[in-house]
Amino acid sequence: MRRSRFGMWFGGARPRGPASLGAKLVLILTAVGVAGALGITLLLASVITPSFSALETKAIAGHVERTRAALAEYAAKVENAVRDYGDWTQSYAYMGAPSSAQSAAFERDSFSPLAMTNLGVQGMAYIRQDGRIQIARWLDAKTGRERADLRAALVRIAAHGDFARIVGTSNSGHFYARLGTIVAAVGVAQVRRSDGTGDPRGYVLMARQITSSQISALLQLDARIDLAATGDRESVVPGRNTMAIAVPIPGVDGHAIAAARFHIVRDVSLLGRRMLLLAVAGSTLLLLIVLVVLRRVIARLVLAPLQRVERHMQRVRASGSMALFDDDGRRDEFGSLGRSLNAMLSQLKDLREQIEVQSFALGRSESAVAVMHNVRNALNPISTILSQGIAQPPPIDRSTVERALAELGRDDIPAARRAKLSTFVTAALAAEIQGRETMRGELQIGREAMAHVLEIIGQQQKQAHERPTLEVCDLSAIVARNAAIARYSDAASIAFSFPAGTHFALANRVILSQVIGNLLGNAAEAIAATGRDSGSIGVTIHESGDSVIVHIRDDGEGFDASATATLFQRGFSTREHKSGGLGLHWCANSMNAMEGSLRLESEGRGRGAVAVLTLKTPEADRLAKAA
Repeated sequence: MRRSRFGMWFGGARPRGPASLGAKLVLILTAVGVAGALGITLLLASVITPSFSALETKAIAGHVERTRAALAEYAAKVENAVRDYGDWTQSYAYMGAPSSAQSAAFERDSFSPLAMTNLGVQGMAYIRQDGRIQIARWLDAKTGRERADLRAALVRIAAHGDFARIVGTSNSGHFYARLGTIVAAVGVAQVRRSDGTGDPRGYVLMARQITSSQISALLQLDARIDLAATGDRESVVPGRNTMAIAVPIPGVDGHAIAAARFHIVRDVSLLGRRMLLLAVAGSTLLLLIVLVVLRRVIARLVLAPLQRVERHMQRVRASGSMALFDDDGRRDEFGSLGRSLNAMLSQLKDLREQIEVQSFALGRSESAVAVMHNVRNALNPISTILSQGIAQPPPIDRSTVERALAELGRDDIPAARRAKLSTFVTAALAAEIQGRETMRGELQIGREAMAHVLEIIGQQQKQAHERPTLEVCDLSAIVARNAAIARYSDAASIAFSFPAGTHFALANRVILSQVIGNLLGNAAEAIAATGRDSGSIGVTIHESGDSVIVHIRDDGEGFDASATATLFQRGFSTREHKSGGLGLHWCANSMNAMEGSLRLESEGRGRGAVAVLTLKTPEADRLAKAA
């Protein structure tokens, strides 16, 4: 067995979503618009954000390199100054005879506050080859007193024998040293004669303090020296609008003795965020424009024609007049629907005139009422589809959309309000698009139902005075085709099942289709008569000898066993509120005309019913020709 899938119309209770076509379109367009906006946002974010992040990373690296270069240049200037004292014959002589009268004069002249001020240094020292300090002096500009920090630092450096490594093969070098709470750039040079001859007699050092104000001047930024930072790698701490950067200041052993810390504005990231917001706003505005255009197009091309067709159908239903629909010459689905409707009305009009002078012969043409009964069953899906479509309000309120557009065009609208307006417009667009596709599918079903009606009318005219011609028919296909009668029942939600394989029988395809359609319609009405919101109809087909038997079972109101003998009498109905009863009477006569039979069974009121149709199986040669 195969269970039919009719979406929202079958399978138990009715869905809880909106019933109107307009509301469905709004919801669908909303969902599609939101998904589209999110997709566009993610796409733009995946392109824009990484690009600007890479640019920001490069900018940070540039700031770090510029800071390192500024620190190196500052220390190199001290090295250039100390090299003049290293390659100086008087320094060479002083290191050779430090206790002579000339050495005392040298110390007095070269280590005086004036000399150190002219050199731009705060500390100087001479150190012997064995690491012993010949002289070391630090001038505190504020107090005029010497500091012991320079001597203590030089003792530590000399103890590790780092001077030879610092000067290397170039006879000079530089490094940074921590002197208590002071950070100083230190230049080192070997002591030689002015012409570069003679074995080096030691080292001469000069120290120049570096302050936060000097770092700020070098970097053209508001920077400071952080004595607590001792990490050997630069530190980058991002904030919302600024970036905190700390560049280590390396000591003589390569490890940081302090760090130059400063903040930079995250211009690149801010620009990236603004560009992302601008791109999202632009795409949202585009979606809004598309939504407005779609709303107007759908209202003009879909909703307006639906209303015209529905109004004409209501006039025909109310008056019984077969007036033709005013065809406006459209070449799309609505134009085809209008032409098919006119063809149907013309044939119905001709058929009604013929039936007025004919009698129903051999159960084939009971009366014009019988024909209209079958046509009504086949038209029920069309009427239901059109009624539901026309009952819906427009998917989008034009004034609301225009107000949203006007607000979005203003510059002073808050960001939160703009986001809500964009979400509304995007949602409306999604619902509009999806609703149009849903409507197209339902119109296709209506068009097929219309073709079924035309086929019924054509067959009725053709065989008004003849016994029906029997042919090989696929019972499963006929059942599936008439499932729309139960599917579009207004009264209840129907779960419908029917066989998946093919089952062949001898019958007139059009008449058998009308019989099965009548029985399915009666089953749907019996389910609705119970007062429940849902029910089920099941169809089974099996072969027995030279016969094919079809069971159509429902869980509707059923009937008493005493009514079995009168079920197929003209005018009889199992429901007190119904009158006419032409359907079963006509169905029984039609089955007899096709050399078959029809019977109804029920276990009692409230226990459902089953209709049993019996037809002949086709001979092997006829079945082979049909295949």
